[in-house]
Amino acid sequence: MTVSRLTLALQGGAVSLPPEGRIAVFDAPATADLSALPKDRVQIVQGFAPDHAAWAARGWEVAVAPSGAFSAALVLLPRAKAAAQARLVEALGLTGGGPVLVDGAKTDGVDSLLKALRQGGAEVSAPFAKAHGKTFAVRADPADFDAWRPGAGELVAGRYRTLPGVFSADGVDRGSALLVGALQTSLKGRVADLGAGWGYVAAEALAAYPGIAEMHLIEADHAALACARANVTDPRARFHWADATAFTVEKGFDTVLTNPPFHVSRAADPGLGRAFLAAAARLLAPHGQALIVANRHLPYERDLAALFGETHEIGGDAGFKLLLARRPSRRPR
Repeated sequence: MTVSRLTLALQGGAVSLPPEGRIAVFDAPATADLSALPKDRVQIVQGFAPDHAAWAARGWEVAVAPSGAFSAALVLLPRAKAAAQARLVEALGLTGGGPVLVDGAKTDGVDSLLKALRQGGAEVSAPFAKAHGKTFAVRADPADFDAWRPGAGELVAGRYRTLPGVFSADGVDRGSALLVGALQTSLKGRVADLGAGWGYVAAEALAAYPGIAEMHLIEADHAALACARANVTDPRARFHWADATAFTVEKGFDTVLTNPPFHVSRAADPGLGRAFLAAAARLLAPHGQALIVANRHLPYERDLAALFGETHEIGGDAGFKLLLARRPSRRPR
């Protein structure tokens, strides 16, 4: 593993941690280098199911929300500005004003966050700059940054609540809207929404089709699933915090709906979308069907041909395509 900016900053003394007390580490991906931290004092706060499981398998203490008292915290910046600000003020509150270490890339807005902290009166160490990013320490009264705490916000489409940092937090994404528009009158029985997000597709499907017996929302982002629980109140809904690509089921679904992600952080990863397609085929009953929306440039037809006996493009627009796949050929559970 390449030595990280955080490790170099700690080893070189640019930032430091208290000699005693627990340390909350927020949003560390499974690939993060935490080797410079005292493992026995760390609680990793990670709500993304695959990363959560990876840290737990390595023997780290990991939780979806912080618990207990902390003498320090580390925030690895998320992509969304509002989510980063919310994490900072949460970490400052947990530690009684710091120290909170911040590590982030320029593309994640570390420079603008550093400037905003200084303008807000925070005590900020000289940043350690390397690899197109910065690491620094913050001390501040969390009350000075109360405006950064997430509020109720505006309702999406007049009825849905979201949180900063979840996918498409500010509105219904176009792909999901197209998927809802392509739902069929034959939608019934047991249905799964792979990568359900904050619940838009599942809620709209349940409202439109009384023939659905169960709607299983499978989502890896704990915060997004919490939103889905609030947004989808139909008693037919079932909620699963899980990696959709590894999810298992005893009885196959009649229909799988999915708007597969194809990015990990900022990096495109078409393999992730392909893993969603394979999961859809695996989770379906022999008679089942999958309804998929995807960016038009992604060559999913080739993958679907290997997974299903029948695939058709049934609609879309200039940027997205809607694909219907039937007769899954790979059905191990």
